[in-house]
This record gives sequence, C-alpha cells and structure tokens, in this order.
Amino acid sequence: MATCNHQLKTDYLQMGAEIALSHHEKWDGTGYPYGLMGEEIPLSACIVAIADVYDALISKRVYKNAYPHGVSRAIIVNSAGKHFDPVIVDAFLALEKQFVEIQQRYK
Repeated sequence: MATCNHQLKTDYLQMGAEIALSHHEKWDGTGYPYGLMGEEIPLSACIVAIADVYDALISKRVYKNAYPHGVSRAIIVNSAGKHFDPVIVDAFLALEKQFVEIQQRYK
C-alpha cells in the first residue's frame, strides 16, 4: 500500500505560504506586509517577486500597455538591491534568453 509523504506535503504548503505572504516584500525593507529586509525574505518569495514583476511589466493591463523586454529588464536591473535580491537579479540575467522565449511562446 502506498503512503503519502506528509513531510513533502508540509514543505510544499510551507513554501506556498511563504510565497503568498512575502512576494511583495522588498530587499531594502520597504515592502509589505511586514517590511522584511534582505535575507529575512524567504528565497522562494525573492524568486517569485521577480517573476511576478516581470510578468506584470511585459503584460498588457487595462491600465497600461505591455512594456518590451528591454524596458522590463532595465526596470528589474535598476531595482537590484532595492526591490530585488541582487543575486536573484543576476540569475534572471543569466536566464534572460529563456524569459524572452517563454514570453514569446505564451503571448
């Protein structure tokens, strides 16, 4: 009989909660809801923060047109150390080609 890995399920739910609660925190401590700063912010939330902002920037919304990749990239790079973890920004830049490919595929 197969059994459920409760630890894996708990870890998965914990990470989901961290992301939901902390992806609007900013590296410099000016985010919300708690004003966490730097490494106080869970890694999972730091990663999702860049993905969330990039998606918002490149997507058309009722209140704005989509920004091109270059503009979105510049906003993210200029926000390293303020809004975003600089190491995660470096990872974004290292994977930049894949971000563009995914954007093009799911336009």
